Amino acid sequence: MAVGKNKRLSKGGKKGGAKKKAVDFMTRKEWYDVVAPAKFDNRICCKTLASKTVGNKLGVDNVKGRVFEVSHQDLSGDEQHAHRKIRLRVDEVQGRMALTNFHGMDLTTDKLRSLVKKWCTLIEARSDTKTTDGYTLRMFAIGFTDRRENHVKKNCYAQTSKVRRIKRKMIECMRSVVSKNTLEECVKIFTTDESIGKDIQRATKGIYPLRDVYLRKVLSSPSLLISRSKSCACQNSMSTNCLKFMASFQLLWKILECQLKNELVFPMLPKKKKKKKKKSTLR
Repeated sequence: MAVGKNKRLSKGGKKGGAKKKAVDFMTRKEWYDVVAPAKFDNRICCKTLASKTVGNKLGVDNVKGRVFEVSHQDLSGDEQHAHRKIRLRVDEVQGRMALTNFHGMDLTTDKLRSLVKKWCTLIEARSDTKTTDGYTLRMFAIGFTDRRENHVKKNCYAQTSKVRRIKRKMIECMRSVVSKNTLEECVKIFTTDESIGKDIQRATKGIYPLRDVYLRKVLSSPSLLISRSKSCACQNSMSTNCLKFMASFQLLWKILECQLKNELVFPMLPKKKKKKKKKSTLR
């Protein structure tokens, strides 16, 4: 065998070499209790794991912004609400308690599939509305056409003109409820009973009767006040060099805009005139 080909013999003549000690990665982690908002009965819904603080990187920052999907049955303790899922987002951390806020709501897939049937029209509407405390809610309502009394036909399909009118009524009902209440009141309305679905059924009874009207999905975005306070905190934490760079960049951008509009901020250097060559008279 040629010299230098055996790698094990070249490293000190020992087989294997010194192995690193196996460190348990759980020693670098911390457990946090996820606390649901006060409107729910069971506050501590689950636990989450996050890395400990190392140097300038805080462990709290790893937990903030996390979104948890919990069954409404676990939060309320009632089996009737098992078909609804609720999303909670971590906004604050106090000690080992991660305080959450309402982030969204959704129906389970088995509930949605049980509603869909043949010989009817599925109608869905969407609405973006603001609550009184500044939160924006995007809601998706779903409903199905139902057979009238003394209905002869096998199917109960609705015309497109009636579908448009029903969608308008759905949007009006959703906006009327959300625009008058805060986020907490809206969540109570969404979770306690299907009052919005009943209002839509009453409003559309004259156009076409509906069955199984639900809020299929609800998405929540934070209020403007919270987003502004976060942006101010970020600006205060910036270094002076970064702020100087931003100011110079804004100045350059304004100069470019003015140049495009032919409204120059400072006088430009005069262009050199090209000398015209004199034509020779000699032939």
